Amino acid sequence: MAGPLILHIETTTDICSVSISEKDQLLSLAESGPERSHAALLNRYIRQVCSDSGKELKNLDAVSVSKGPGSYTGLRIGVSTAKGLAYALEIPLIASGTLDHMATGAGDNPEIRKIIRKYTDAVLLCPMLDARRMEVYSALYTPDGTMTGEVSAVIVDSNSYRGLLQKFHICFFGNGAGKCKAMLDHPHAHFVEGIHPSAAHMVIPGLARYNEQEFEDVAYFEPFYLKEFVATRPRKKV
Repeated sequence: MAGPLILHIETTTDICSVSISEKDQLLSLAESGPERSHAALLNRYIRQVCSDSGKELKNLDAVSVSKGPGSYTGLRIGVSTAKGLAYALEIPLIASGTLDHMATGAGDNPEIRKIIRKYTDAVLLCPMLDARRMEVYSALYTPDGTMTGEVSAVIVDSNSYRGLLQKFHICFFGNGAGKCKAMLDHPHAHFVEGIHPSAAHMVIPGLARYNEQEFEDVAYFEPFYLKEFVATRPRKKV
């Protein structure tokens, strides 16, 4: 199988996910449940996908990382690990938007495929990542994965997406979609469960960036936080 060997790292949510691909083929995937143990699991998963695929780190042509938006801590862990590998192995660093590869992966979901077949061009995909309270990080995509607007932080209320829902059937998914379901009560709003950021969905975007030589500067690359980190203090117990 001729083609670049790429390691993919996804740590933007509670789930830690690592994969390795050769050309456009996924060779191995290691993925956690929602236990938020990135620091403990990430290096173990990197070793695991290399072992399962029969590859070694020295064979890598590039390392790809999900750049955000998402969890501040998760992004720092994933990006610092990817940068360290790229620097040590002297290979390119590739970064892809978290919502971008969520939209790419959504095309494999049976429920979303059924909605696209039924409503064809009148469908939009809306991945949502949980932010604070009723806020989500989101963007809109056509069924082929083309972004139709910028990634933004949206405070969802009963008026959100109303104009678009008059014209389109919108598939909402991701760990921020569930809390918005009651607010976005509309016959054209479809909430699809079971779709999360995964290193499995980074293969095609990563390969495209590798072929176009869209590489990041290892020394200066920073995650796409979208919002500044705000630290909170735990409440004192009375």
